[in-house]
Amino acid sequence: MSTTVAKVILAPRERQVLEGLADGSMLAAVALSLTIREGTAAGYLKLAKRKLYGVSETAAALAVAYATRAIDRPKLLDPESLYLPREQRDLVPLIAQEMTAAQMATALKREVAIIRRDGRDLLMNLRARNRAHAITRAWQYQILTAGQVIEWLR
Repeated sequence: MSTTVAKVILAPRERQVLEGLADGSMLAAVALSLTIREGTAAGYLKLAKRKLYGVSETAAALAVAYATRAIDRPKLLDPESLYLPREQRDLVPLIAQEMTAAQMATALKREVAIIRRDGRDLLMNLRARNRAHAITRAWQYQILTAGQVIEWLR
């Protein structure tokens, strides 16, 4: 059984927009840095998401882009240098799969308010600005792996 999927090829601007969002920047800031309009950047992002197995959220797009090597994977960090409680760690793959707090609560059999609190704490512990940046940070700390993402794509 193969643990790989075909590499997704993004157009240069699609890749640049996605890479810009990987560090937690907002789309407007990414567009400004690329000297394009925000609407144009949004269009590139939409095209990239379609190519990345039709995901709809940026966090999921990054997870798939890293797994398929559509964008360069971020530099890995020492996972031993991060303490992340199991309750927070459990949220990472669900965020990558585009789940809402309510869907996560159902999947983990926990209250939505607890999931939201754990999500805020996860962002704080990963030093992430938003869900997309949390995926990048989780990848760096090897909490999220290509094997996990590829398994969801099957």
